Amino acid sequence: MNYLDRNEFNFKPSEKVLNAIRNFNPEELCFYTRIYDEGKKSIFSVKLSAIYNVPESQILLGYGGEDILKNAVHYFLMKGDNKTIMIPEFSWWYYNRIAGECGGTFTMYPLYEKEDTFAYDVDEVIKLTNQNHPRMLLLASPNNPTGNSLTPDEISRIMENIPSDTIVLIDEAYASFICTDTAYIAPLVAKYSNLIISRTLSKFFGLPGLRMGFGFIGKGHDSFLSYANKYLGYNRFSEAVAMAAIDSEDHYRKVADEMQWDRDLFQKELGGLPGFKIYKSVANFILIKYPVRIQEALKKALAEQDYKIKFMTDKGLEDCLRITLGRKEQIQLVVDTIKRCAL
Repeated sequence: MNYLDRNEFNFKPSEKVLNAIRNFNPEELCFYTRIYDEGKKSIFSVKLSAIYNVPESQILLGYGGEDILKNAVHYFLMKGDNKTIMIPEFSWWYYNRIAGECGGTFTMYPLYEKEDTFAYDVDEVIKLTNQNHPRMLLLASPNNPTGNSLTPDEISRIMENIPSDTIVLIDEAYASFICTDTAYIAPLVAKYSNLIISRTLSKFFGLPGLRMGFGFIGKGHDSFLSYANKYLGYNRFSEAVAMAAIDSEDHYRKVADEMQWDRDLFQKELGGLPGFKIYKSVANFILIKYPVRIQEALKKALAEQDYKIKFMTDKGLEDCLRITLGRKEQIQLVVDTIKRCAL
């Protein structure tokens, strides 16, 4: 099966990752890590601290980015009477489910379609946050499924102009696809105690099956860190593979650059067809508006070839497809199949 529906990784891991797997000593699994004796979470959090210039105590680790998101939302919505989180209108359905799991409620702020992209209205996000005064504000950059992102300046402007007791949670699962300069993270985390940034090895680093996420949090959250951290450390095999992945930036950057071929092909082959619109994306997926009349035929044709893509059902996006960017031969087949069903 060719999975192009969940933004996974249809390429090869780096040689460093493969070597880390081959050379891992299984006897290490017979013992806990001892780094927690030094007051640190993991060899991986220590490495991340050095890379991102953020104190190790402010590094978050989790079972994928999902775990960091869930820990943060559960913890902060369960503390006190304010149990509201603001999320983007078009976004990952899982955000509102997490809120519901802990008795929270969500309210949405809009994203706006502008020509061939979607965008946040930063001023409106600031205005609505001040009006609603939620316990948490969730920003996704890039946003799934619309593929748009925020700049560091826009993030700073939001942080500077909203209540300081609103926790801002930024899901940056796809951020490495657009941003090679991460120097903005350390100053933001140092300045704003109400900021959490979540990242993952599942997307850019192509290891969703490893379930390793990481993030950064502002100062002064010892009780949350006690809630989220693992006293006896983390999976030592996952740590070893994660260390190799984070050292393989060049390999994964090359893969990310190759995805531009996919974007160009969608635009060239489908962009001019009646009923189609190709949205700009800075992530490893693309959102495409298509004529819904071809939906059943397209589902059938793709299934016959063992391909899966995402047929959107979100309100306002029912006439859209979200397709993971994959290898050239995969994307060529998908494009040819869509054209065959549309013409």
